[in-house]
Amino acid sequence: MPETVEPVETLGTTGTRHLWLNFGPQHPSTHGVLRVLLQLDSEYIRYAQLHYGYLHRGFEKLAENKTYDQFVPITDRLDYLGPFFNTCAFVMAVEKLMGVEAPRRAQYIRVIMMELIRISSHLLWLGAFGIDLGAITPVMYCLRERENILDLIEMVTGARLTHNYFRIGGVGKDLPPEFKDRAVEYLEKSYFEKIKDYDVLLKKNRIFLGRTKGVGIVSAEEAINYGFTGPTLRSCGVPFDLRKNDPYLVYPELKFDIPTGDTGDTYDRYIVRLVELRESAKLVIQALEKLPEGEVMTRDPRIFQPPKDKIFDNVETLIHYCYLASEGINAPRGEVYARVEGARGEFGVYLFSNGTNRPYRLFIRVPTFVNLTIVPKLAQGRLVADLAAILGGFDMVLGEVDK
Repeated sequence: MPETVEPVETLGTTGTRHLWLNFGPQHPSTHGVLRVLLQLDSEYIRYAQLHYGYLHRGFEKLAENKTYDQFVPITDRLDYLGPFFNTCAFVMAVEKLMGVEAPRRAQYIRVIMMELIRISSHLLWLGAFGIDLGAITPVMYCLRERENILDLIEMVTGARLTHNYFRIGGVGKDLPPEFKDRAVEYLEKSYFEKIKDYDVLLKKNRIFLGRTKGVGIVSAEEAINYGFTGPTLRSCGVPFDLRKNDPYLVYPELKFDIPTGDTGDTYDRYIVRLVELRESAKLVIQALEKLPEGEVMTRDPRIFQPPKDKIFDNVETLIHYCYLASEGINAPRGEVYARVEGARGEFGVYLFSNGTNRPYRLFIRVPTFVNLTIVPKLAQGRLVADLAAILGGFDMVLGEVDK
């Protein structure tokens, strides 16, 4: 295969004609709106260029015109398949800036909700990845389990997609009384047995193995140099997970394993996420068993200042009133960075405050954009069909890339 790429204007003038092909953009209901411009020699890719921006909404600029608490619901719209990760990173950044710590019960609840949404995200990816490779049946199984997980999340937040549940200083409301028993019963009695179905459907499928093994290989050195994080990095054999390597909330009090791959190919990226489906469920069960009693919101007066001589019937009413009555949180001057281990990797928020009730500057570090930077290199010399497997294996969500 030629190593250089001919400029578009010279095509057809050098004796060799190559085809330029637009791979995408796809509908947002698939992996996301991404366009890949390909130069082909027969069915082989000579050159690939990624084009982003179809979903750009200016989140970072929006933050400069919103108070800190007004921006919380907007964070759900970044990685819309893992909204709790976005919100958690943002509220942790504000809490870090103000020197506020959420109550322990709220920290446990945050962990529970983030691990549930990690399961939901991985299940949707797994089903869509199977469709990318021509396997239709797995998505039916994945959506079946995902609906059960979303039912649990809806019990707590009242929503199935954009939840607006985490708050600066805690969470919006406590877990309902019946949540623990229902979650533990499903995860312990049904979930792990159903996950075994995926091993039968994909792990032993010769076509699936042929489409994924040895495709899109990334070495550990390359992954580190490109800035990979999350399952994509761990599939290359690097056991790095922020929940262990830079722990936050109550993760140090919970036990879980970090799955890693051997060769860093598309198959390893599948295996790592499949194991994480089990590990996240174990984390939820542990957190529910260790869930302490107490408040779910801080009583720091810098965040909530209830008026004098007013009696509230319950905590939810107090929180609701204070949010409505507040003109926003005034954060001290300074700059902080907070990050969490999202379903796709490190989701980070850099926050610069000038002492007002609005961020002076907000920068969002998303994992998908970084992970996709190596795709042109992996695509070169491969078949067009391999590109579908490579892109699908990276579990991209363009809602966070086009921030």
